[in-house]
Amino acid sequence: MGVSPPPGPGGLRGMGAPVGFPGADSCSCSAMLANAATMRILIKGGKVVNDDCTLEADVYIENGIIQQVGRELMIPGGAKVIDATGKLVIPGGIDTSTHFHQTFMNATCVDDFYHGTKAALVGGTTMIIGHVLPDKETSLLDAYEKCRSLADPKVCCDYALHMGITWWAPKVKAEMETLVREKGVNSFQMFMTYKDLYMLRDSELYQVFRACRDIGAIARVHAENGELVAEGAKEALDLGITGPEGIEISRPEELEAEATHRVITIANRTHCPIYLVNVSSMSAGDVIAAAKMQGKVVYAETTTAHATLTGLHYYHQDWFHAAAYVTVPPLRLDTNTSAYLMSLLANDTLNIVASDHRPFSTKQKAMGKEDFTKIPHGVSGVQDRMNIIWERGVVGGKMDENRFVAVTSSNAAKIHNLYPRKGRIIPGADADVVVWDPEATKTISASTQVQGGGHQPVREHAVPRGAPGHHQPRARGLRERCLHVCRGHRQVLPAPLIPGLRL
Repeated sequence: MGVSPPPGPGGLRGMGAPVGFPGADSCSCSAMLANAATMRILIKGGKVVNDDCTLEADVYIENGIIQQVGRELMIPGGAKVIDATGKLVIPGGIDTSTHFHQTFMNATCVDDFYHGTKAALVGGTTMIIGHVLPDKETSLLDAYEKCRSLADPKVCCDYALHMGITWWAPKVKAEMETLVREKGVNSFQMFMTYKDLYMLRDSELYQVFRACRDIGAIARVHAENGELVAEGAKEALDLGITGPEGIEISRPEELEAEATHRVITIANRTHCPIYLVNVSSMSAGDVIAAAKMQGKVVYAETTTAHATLTGLHYYHQDWFHAAAYVTVPPLRLDTNTSAYLMSLLANDTLNIVASDHRPFSTKQKAMGKEDFTKIPHGVSGVQDRMNIIWERGVVGGKMDENRFVAVTSSNAAKIHNLYPRKGRIIPGADADVVVWDPEATKTISASTQVQGGGHQPVREHAVPRGAPGHHQPRARGLRERCLHVCRGHRQVLPAPLIPGLRL
């Protein structure tokens, strides 16, 4: 028999995202949502996979909430039955780093919140966390409200927002407290690079970490030595190096490792847990592993691109091919790096894999045709993140199905204080459920993409195994192997304060 739900996790419940016929960009939402209000779904015959266990069980869903998990369930009549025989029933993915409708380096990402979240759902991701990056000397609250105005009418899946801290003053601390208290923001993003744009000095990082500690928020940091990155870029240009290879030359991994060690030290002095993003190198991974062995509270996130690709693409004879792979920190030349990062994901040195989805068109990348420092940084990946990690991680023998769920969903929910509402198949949780076919294959190519960007750098033309057979974002309507979404029928999730960041 199944178990009945305890009182559900806190927070607001959104309208839902109907799933239906492929290829459509809009739908008559009112009738579908009215029917979905009493929707009953039984997912039968599958294996339920959480981060800590796998069991043969059916899942009964009603009104967007998981009601029962088990065998021989007693359920009301009229439920739609989904046959999951031979498939896995997993929590929907949570992508902790996306950039939709964001202007960066004089270019606006080609995906807005509609197309980006639609692409996420196609790949089995049912929640994303975006970024708000205010300019220096501007209001955090104003930037937050502007981002909400862009996202709320368009999102197809639940979302949250990281707030960037790009300058420091007493006003910034006051607005951080307001964002946490009134807007449900519980994570703040800092940069040690992007000199004269987003970079904070060590003393400013120290003050931000103290503020995060005091208010119970997550301190996220992109760690590269921004001063030496700027000097390296000047030296490369002086030597006549103008192509995409300049990104790799000017940002060697020792600059990431040094900044990683430094920021862990600063955070430790303030007794603030630290969350490192975009970990790209073996040496930075080793610094994180050593810090964890010393008992320091460090969480770390890599990206799909860094865990699967190499920096050899920067030396491709086709400039546009090379530029498509420009991201920071750069992809590394050492061909062992991606496998090493996947191993660190498997052994919990790295906790999460995100897409860091920030796609630009070929025309936008071409702004840096004569100067690599002007190539907008970013690659696509929100659509294929889970497929690629399944292929490289599970099929490749690096991790089991439970660890896959941990790095793509559960750990993100735990760290951001959304667990077990998100990230677990359990009575009372949101029915963000994906029926995953471990044997399915699909070709990753421009023709299969919902996400934007010209060239698709995340293993274009690869045929990974493992794909979502059914998408079930809060049980608001469903068809098999196809997706039809409604704009603006999901919501931002207020994330509670964090009394202690422990997985």
